[in-house]
Amino acid sequence: MFFDLNFPVQKSPQRPNVSKKGKQPQQEPTVAWSASEISTIEGRIDLFVHLGYSVIGFSQTVNKKVDSKTHINYLDSMLGRLRPRPGIVYLKRLNIILDSDSEKGFGLINASLALFSGYDLIALVPTTHNTFSLACLTHSQPSPLTAHIISLPLTLPRLPYHLKHTLIRTAIKNGAVFEINYVGALGGENDAVLVEANAAENGSTAKRNWWASTRELARVTKGKGLIISGGVVAEADVRAPRDVSNLIKILGLAQDAAHDALTKTPKSLVIRAETRKTYRAVLSEPKVVFPEASTSEAISIEPAPPLPSLTSVSDDKQDMQVPPKRSHDDMPSATNVTPQSAGSGTKKKKRRLNQEDRTLT
Repeated sequence: MFFDLNFPVQKSPQRPNVSKKGKQPQQEPTVAWSASEISTIEGRIDLFVHLGYSVIGFSQTVNKKVDSKTHINYLDSMLGRLRPRPGIVYLKRLNIILDSDSEKGFGLINASLALFSGYDLIALVPTTHNTFSLACLTHSQPSPLTAHIISLPLTLPRLPYHLKHTLIRTAIKNGAVFEINYVGALGGENDAVLVEANAAENGSTAKRNWWASTRELARVTKGKGLIISGGVVAEADVRAPRDVSNLIKILGLAQDAAHDALTKTPKSLVIRAETRKTYRAVLSEPKVVFPEASTSEAISIEPAPPLPSLTSVSDDKQDMQVPPKRSHDDMPSATNVTPQSAGSGTKKKKRRLNQEDRTLT
């Protein structure tokens, strides 16, 4: 089972028309998917399924901050119009780009818990040193708002922060993973929202930057806590899982580590991400409910004999007759036995011989 947890979906919600005076009641933004947009997404999904992917994560990207008043989850309406495919799992993912303005807060708070519960995965894209530290130390800890994916801007000319071993190990220990999007290795087109927020670049220079930054990430993590996703916008940049595994081995990773980054690690990540919805949950006491047919019929069961108590066992021991012990006086002593001397036996033999001689004479 192969995973691709970064399937970018671009859609801008429609804003309601507001009068100049501003007296019109406030309306929520709506999302309307056209038939051509749905058919384009269906074609991309068919390509992923044909190449061997079983779990696809549709991603929605937000820049700087998530505002609960204006944010809308357009992935729900899109998934409702997709045709079902047996054996294929769809996931909803939210990407949040963090910059210097996001250091004061980017909307990942308990007040917006109902908004984030609609997403299966939450990913952070830090672009500054402070936001990278927040993503590794604070937002990777278990909570209802845990961000399990940290996606680094690998196509930039230079990473905006140093990959420290302490931050990387802490994030992996808390259960977070670091994502590698292979679209940068091909020099393909990235998500438009990432490019506008200066979190990604396109072109040949981005390809060279990706190889240098990804090799550094593989060295620091030692191949642990890594997942490989596509982040592909154009169908021409989509690659099969085996091709991606061979591509990642050029970074110096072992073959099993490259395979686990597409199968084992994403699977454990998806299972761990479900704990956001059950964090500090209250479990009720289970009750056994019998069917009516079994309760209506009376079942006769012979009662088991009672177990003997300790007092009855002690009484039985007292009733048992124990032979009396022999005293020391009754025992035979060595003084009462008269030993026969060795000379008495020889005298009897001589007497018998004398009697036999007399009879012969």
